[in-house]
Amino acid sequence: MYDAFDFVMTEHAAWQQADGCARRVFALDDGGRWLATLQDGRLTLDRLSGAGAEPIRDVFTTPEAFADVPELATSLRCLGSVVRFRNADLWDAIGTSIIRQVIRAGQSKKLYRAFCRAHGEQVALPDGNSYALFPAPEVVLGLSDDQFSSHGMAFKRRPLKAAAEAYLEHGAKWRELAPDTLIAELQSVPRIGPWTAHATVADWSNDWSLYPYADLAVRTWAKRAAPSHDWPADEPAFGQTWRALAGEHLCSLTLLTLAWGSQHGDIG
Repeated sequence: MYDAFDFVMTEHAAWQQADGCARRVFALDDGGRWLATLQDGRLTLDRLSGAGAEPIRDVFTTPEAFADVPELATSLRCLGSVVRFRNADLWDAIGTSIIRQVIRAGQSKKLYRAFCRAHGEQVALPDGNSYALFPAPEVVLGLSDDQFSSHGMAFKRRPLKAAAEAYLEHGAKWRELAPDTLIAELQSVPRIGPWTAHATVADWSNDWSLYPYADLAVRTWAKRAAPSHDWPADEPAFGQTWRALAGEHLCSLTLLTLAWGSQHGDIG
């Protein structure tokens, strides 16, 4: 199956890049496994197992009404239609955001992928290779301190184990919550603060109005996409400006700015 699009977001660490091809296996709550492949500008989605629905993908375009920063609007419109898959696995979204805490995007992706290869479920692919999913919460709880340390994850051990324990207890309920309610629930877990909760829910829901839109990634790429604009230097002031600028288009403006950045660097 092929989709028409101009750009596909492959910023998540679960996307694997090799030989001009990007691919990702989505694990759905109903047990289904789907392989998304992006190669030569074509997106293919293949069912690997299960009989349920496909992973959900959303399309984002620059609103015609957005013109308060013409330079930014011009940069974003060059993207055309942007496709991004929702992260179908809430546990993966939580784990990904924890690994991303306070480290560079490139480093967080290396840690994520090594952790998956060592301890994640191995999904057989049609070409005979395998793809490693993020380790299940039960697996994370069973890992020793040395196993975390061996993958450079010693400083992620406590937050991941706390999250795994909470997910096993509350995950079924969390998956039924509205996104804004889920953000509040996640922050009841030790070591999950506002940034991690907001980043998790944006990844899971594709509602990017919930992303911590004043963070370094958005600030960096907004300034590079519109260098002539007088952007506030500090995070709180930028957040206020961004919110006012976006108006009702906060979701698409934030996602598209990150999409633009993903064409020019590693956004996490």
